[in-house]
Order: sequence, then structure tokens, then C-alpha cells
Amino acid sequence: MDDYNKKDRPEIFSQSVRAGKRTYFFDVKETRNGEYYLTLTESKKQFPEGKAPFFEKHKIFLYKEDFQKFNNAFQTALEFIDEKQPYDPEEDNKDFTNLEFDDLDK
Repeated sequence: MDDYNKKDRPEIFSQSVRAGKRTYFFDVKETRNGEYYLTLTESKKQFPEGKAPFFEKHKIFLYKEDFQKFNNAFQTALEFIDEKQPYDPEEDNKDFTNLEFDDLDK
């Protein structure tokens, strides 16, 4: 079985960012026809009571035709946050917010 028949394509490039209890992965992969795409993965280790720890993962697949739109929206959101709540390097030592995905709808 070649790599292109697997569910997950091999990474061409990978960059990780540790952020508190989470790690974010930026992985460049290649489609069968040679087009690159990006997967953004959030990984967080879970410790369920009485069970073995595991990594909870959430993925976003971003394709070439959407790169610019995604980047524009991302930059706009960052600029909005920076305008409303400017970055303070002194806050780097604060604990990260432990936000769960279920909390986002509230």
C-alpha cells in the first residue's frame, strides 16, 4: 500500500506551537495530484478518571484556493483583538485559559 492510500498523507513540512496545555501543529501535506494543503491540529492531553490518558485532537484542513481568504480573515481577527486588547508581554507568565470547545457556544 503506498502512502497515498493511507488516511493521513505524509507531512512535507511540520511546525508545532506549544501553548499551555495545548499543542498546535501546522502540517503541509500533498494530495494525490501533487497539490499542497495545510492541516491545523489542536492536541490536548486528556486524563479521564479511571482510564488511560489520551490526546484529544481537532483538525482543520485548509486547501490552496482558500489560503488567502483564511489568512485575510485571520489577520483581521488578530488586528481586532490587538486593537481592543493590546498585547502585554507581562501577561506571558499568566496561566492560559482552559477553554473547552463546548464553552465556545455559551
